[in-house]
Amino acid sequence: MSLPSPVPRARAFLSDTALIFGRYARQTLRSRLQMLFGVLMPLLYLLFFGPLLTGLPLSSTGNSWQVLVPGLLLQLALFGASFGGFGLIVEKQYGVLERMRVTPVSRSALLLGRVLRDAALLVLQSVLLVLVALAMGLRAPLGGILVGLAFVAVLTIALASLSYALALRVRMPQEFGPVVNAVTMPAMLLSGLMLPMALAPGWLDALSHLMPLRYLVDAVRAAFTGAYASPVVLRGALVAAGLTALSMALCTRAFRRSAA
Repeated sequence: MSLPSPVPRARAFLSDTALIFGRYARQTLRSRLQMLFGVLMPLLYLLFFGPLLTGLPLSSTGNSWQVLVPGLLLQLALFGASFGGFGLIVEKQYGVLERMRVTPVSRSALLLGRVLRDAALLVLQSVLLVLVALAMGLRAPLGGILVGLAFVAVLTIALASLSYALALRVRMPQEFGPVVNAVTMPAMLLSGLMLPMALAPGWLDALSHLMPLRYLVDAVRAAFTGAYASPVVLRGALVAAGLTALSMALCTRAFRRSAA
C-alpha cells in the first residue's frame, strides 16, 4: 500500500494557511482603530521621549535614535503580540473556534494563519513607526531597517503563539490579562527596550542576560548601525529562532490538547 504523497498535503496546508490568514487579515483591515491604537504607544514614546535623548551618549556605536527606535520596534511587537490571545478567548466563548475545528482545514493552519496575520500587522505598524522616526532624525541603513523588521516579524510569531497557547488554557479575559502583564512588564524593563542595559548597574545588567528579548534588542541596535555580520546580530537571530520554534511547538500542543 503506497503512502500519500507529501506534496499534495503540503499544498493543502499552504492553501489552508492562506485561507485563515486572509480571513483574519480582512477582519483587521475593517478595524482601522485596531491598526491605529496598536502603534499609538510607541509613537508617543518616539514623539515625547525621543527628543529628550537627542545628543546623549547612550551608545559607543550609534546615536540616540539608533538606540531608541530599535527598542520601540520590539516594544511594539512585545505588547501587540502578547495580547493577541484576547481575540481567541472571545472566539472560544462564542463557539467560533469549535465550528472552525470541525472543518477540514488543517489544525496547524488555524494557528499559523493567525500568527502570520499578527506578524503582517505589526510589521506594517513598524514601517509607520520607522517613517515617523526618519522624519524626526533617525539615520540608519536600509539593510539595518529591514533586519529590524524581520526581527519584529519573528518576535511577533513567537509571542503570538505563546499568547494563543495561554488563551486556550484560560476561561475568561479577566484571567488572561494579569498573566500577560506579569510577563510583559519585566520583559520590557529587563531587556533594555528604552535604554541600553549597559547603562544599568552591574547586577541589573547581569540579570538582564536571562531575558531572551535582550539579545534581540541588542541585535537590532547593531543592525541599525550597519553591523549586520556582528556576533551580536547572529546571537540575536539564534535566540529568536529558538524562541519561535519552542513557542510554536507549545502552541500547537496546547491547541491539540484543547480539542481532545
